[in-house]
Amino acid sequence: MYDVIVVGARCGGSSTAMLLARKGYRVLLVDKATFPSDTVSAHYIQQSGTIVLKRWGLLDKLAKSGCPLIEKVTLNFLGSIVFTARGLSVEGVTGGYCARRTVIDKILVDAAVEAGVELREGFVLQEVCMDGDRVTGIRGRLSNGAIVTEKAHIVIGADGKNSLIARAVNAPEYNTQPSLAGYYYTYWSNVPMEGAEIYNLAHRTIVACPTHNNLLNIFIGWPQREFRQVRTDIETNFLATIDLVPELAKRVRNGKREEPFYGTAHLPSFFRKPYGNGWALVGDAGCHKDPILAQGMKDAFVSAEFLANAIDLGLSGHQPLNEALAEYEKMRNQAVMPLYKLACERSSLEPPPPEAMQFLAALQGNQKEIDRFLGVEAGTVAFQDFYSPDNIQRIMSAAAVGIR
Repeated sequence: MYDVIVVGARCGGSSTAMLLARKGYRVLLVDKATFPSDTVSAHYIQQSGTIVLKRWGLLDKLAKSGCPLIEKVTLNFLGSIVFTARGLSVEGVTGGYCARRTVIDKILVDAAVEAGVELREGFVLQEVCMDGDRVTGIRGRLSNGAIVTEKAHIVIGADGKNSLIARAVNAPEYNTQPSLAGYYYTYWSNVPMEGAEIYNLAHRTIVACPTHNNLLNIFIGWPQREFRQVRTDIETNFLATIDLVPELAKRVRNGKREEPFYGTAHLPSFFRKPYGNGWALVGDAGCHKDPILAQGMKDAFVSAEFLANAIDLGLSGHQPLNEALAEYEKMRNQAVMPLYKLACERSSLEPPPPEAMQFLAALQGNQKEIDRFLGVEAGTVAFQDFYSPDNIQRIMSAAAVGIR
């Protein structure tokens, strides 16, 4: 009998398992994959996520893995407004990382095992065990073919947006939005770039970030209505989009594509109720959003902390478990909702409206507010603080009189 079983061993699952094991709980972590292994996913860990990794004692491992620290981001809006934002120094952390999943997931899995988690790779979940409406455990096939049943006080689904745990318990969804965009990404060598570059074009977005092995990760989005046509010739359409930015295209075409194209258009946005009798959800299983703002890994880390603390309160007897889990849902939603809404808006890939372009134009030359603008997506500046009417008015007024 385990205290906790976690299904899914990537960002949300390994993190939650590690934190619970560090609190002294007996945890079983299972995944159909083996590690290291890749998965189709945005790579970027926002700065607030790297702050969490530092708190867990894992940031040095990522930094030493050969992944470059990204301390500045050049933002281009429709080719007419361009500025470079720098990460704010928070808790000694000054930027984010575009980490390959083969690296960051293995770091997290290893940290979980080091904390005392029992890991079973190559585990195929077959059934969620129930006693009435209460989840009591899981049944599945081990890598050697044996069928096993394991029991726990609580089973956590960290198995992605198509979560089998969520499906088994009929976890309700809310604040849902269908896929509005589709994305492909790949990796180039010999493309010089300092920091990251983001191009917000009309009905297109391009994100380019340095990653492991001296490669550049290039991520492009198209509206959902165009994605079927994009799929007919991915390479041609990918390069045609890069050609919309001649300066970037020159660098990319002088480099070399090193891997195939990866991507998908099945990217609905939703929240799920993340708990019930004997079960909980974390990461994309509990809240999935369009990847345009690269919030997924950071949100998984933050939610893992909230969930581990709630389960600790419940299993230790300090608070009724479902009461603690209800607070977990509240805290998760408060943390995620502002940028969730922004991601839903941005994923339409519509050009910014005139008033938004006026605001962006007012930011030019105001380095302090440009850095805070980036800080909103990095998680180091509160959305409601930066976009408060008073702050917007200050920025607009300063631009009007030429004060920077």
